[in-house]
Amino acid sequence: MNEYDYIIIGAGASGLLLADAMLNDSFFDQKKILLLDKDAKDVNDRTWCFWEEGDGQFEAIVHKKWNSIHFQGEDIIRRTDINPYSYKMIRSIDFYDHYLGRIKESSNITFIQEALVDLKETHSKVTVQTTSNTYSGKYIFNSLFDYKMATEQNKYPVLQQHFVGWVIKIDKPVFNSNEVTYMDFSIPQKGNTRFMYVLPYSENTALIEYTLFSEQLLPKKEYDEALKKYIAERFKCDAYEIIETEVGSIPMTAYDFKEHHTNRVSYIGTAGGWAKPSTGYTLMSTAKKIPKLVALIKQDKSLQKLKLKGKFWFYDLLFLDVLHNDNANGHTIFESIFKSLKPQMVFKFLDEKTSLKEDIVYINSCPKAPFIKALFRRIF
Repeated sequence: MNEYDYIIIGAGASGLLLADAMLNDSFFDQKKILLLDKDAKDVNDRTWCFWEEGDGQFEAIVHKKWNSIHFQGEDIIRRTDINPYSYKMIRSIDFYDHYLGRIKESSNITFIQEALVDLKETHSKVTVQTTSNTYSGKYIFNSLFDYKMATEQNKYPVLQQHFVGWVIKIDKPVFNSNEVTYMDFSIPQKGNTRFMYVLPYSENTALIEYTLFSEQLLPKKEYDEALKKYIAERFKCDAYEIIETEVGSIPMTAYDFKEHHTNRVSYIGTAGGWAKPSTGYTLMSTAKKIPKLVALIKQDKSLQKLKLKGKFWFYDLLFLDVLHNDNANGHTIFESIFKSLKPQMVFKFLDEKTSLKEDIVYINSCPKAPFIKALFRRIF
């Protein structure tokens, strides 16, 4: 049996960032670490986007950045400079190449491409069964998410941020390459919160995503038809090449994932509840939590001590309660916010960096009645 001190399951953002943090900390120099993933991580299967002031830790692999955003609703169109922020995008293939390249050169971290089949925990170790082998580890960090982790309870609503995206290339310049369409709610809502998201790489190439905040996924045909219609109507184009496709579903819930941790198995990333409940943005949330996680590992403390709840968690909870109760009118919340506030204020609030005074300003920009009702339902 192959024995390790730590086994990281999943080489996505959280798994790779944790492995890299261990690689950069002398505490782990004499530790034997295994990183497992069912995929080779050699294709561009997703993008990560975030906003940031100045340069950050991912600057070397940022594929594109934008300095302005476009928001559109039923009766609002805003095109706004977001200085001092930049909106940044990382292609997953660049992320994988960067971090896996460093890991593969290390002497104490091993990357193996095998799929997890089962975990069996005893008081002293965890046995990890894959499709090909059996490994044992003293501590396991599992980033594999299953919606059942959150849906087998009814205290907190569980929505999905689900999307299909196409990277398309058109033979004429139709995109503003300096501007991200952050949310375009001008499309039919059909009883859900639905918007288009556009990341222009150049004047003739862009990633266009049809995104929904709702409980259930759509048939694939519906995503494709919505994208075709939007491209034809918004950009006056029926002829284009689809270069890449992207499909995803991110949990939107304030459910506390800590109950899934055991003495020797801890959940990280989306599986640990690290995706921000109200937005689904996970990369920067993960990057902020990894140093705290590493500190707990070095102190031999449980991830139960990694605090996820606070005032912003409660704000997110109320927001999801409102969306869950009346998903058809989700667009009115965002339109109200962007009518009242500059995007810099929105970003600061979503980054969880606002003061209580600023929180009140943000909350006042939202429709009052649904949030008051949600608050009273939670209190009483």
